[in-house]
Amino acid sequence: MARWQPDAPGRLAAAALELFEERGYENTTVVEIAERAGLTKSTFFRCFTDKREVLFGGGTVAGALIEGIVSAPPEAGPLDAVADALDALGRTFFTADRREFSARRQAVLNVNTELREREALKRADLTASMIEALDRRGVPNLTARVAAQLGTLAWEIAYEQWIDAGNGEDFGPLARRALAEVRAAGVVQ
Repeated sequence: MARWQPDAPGRLAAAALELFEERGYENTTVVEIAERAGLTKSTFFRCFTDKREVLFGGGTVAGALIEGIVSAPPEAGPLDAVADALDALGRTFFTADRREFSARRQAVLNVNTELREREALKRADLTASMIEALDRRGVPNLTARVAAQLGTLAWEIAYEQWIDAGNGEDFGPLARRALAEVRAAGVVQ
């Protein structure tokens, strides 16, 4: 693969995933990832801070999540704004052409403690991003925190369903259904 081809981050992520599947996360180096992608080590570090980050997409998801909440219709309540943001993520990041990659990525994460810890930190960062976005909308802090936590739970449920090879449903409807179920469970006495 020529070095001038576009999408260095995507190429690096694909190469890293292949190598992690073949050799394991611990047995793969940044140099090997860059070589597999047809790039240099310095290009890797221009795209990602370290080897863990290559499967986590940088801050692009958080930015899209914030934008989705902030740009929700003014009359949308906190959970509806979160649902709008999850829909937007589905259209942008959780597309049909990314489903197989995402399922493979999750399998690699599931067998590696360091990557699961990183995923948990990213999830906490995304929850904080939702709280920040809801705060911008004027939502009281406690309400924003609850809505963000429920949104994160719905995201996790929807993501697990979405990466299931037997499920062909889009992420957005899965996320909305999961959010409705989480919302309903919260009012159970």
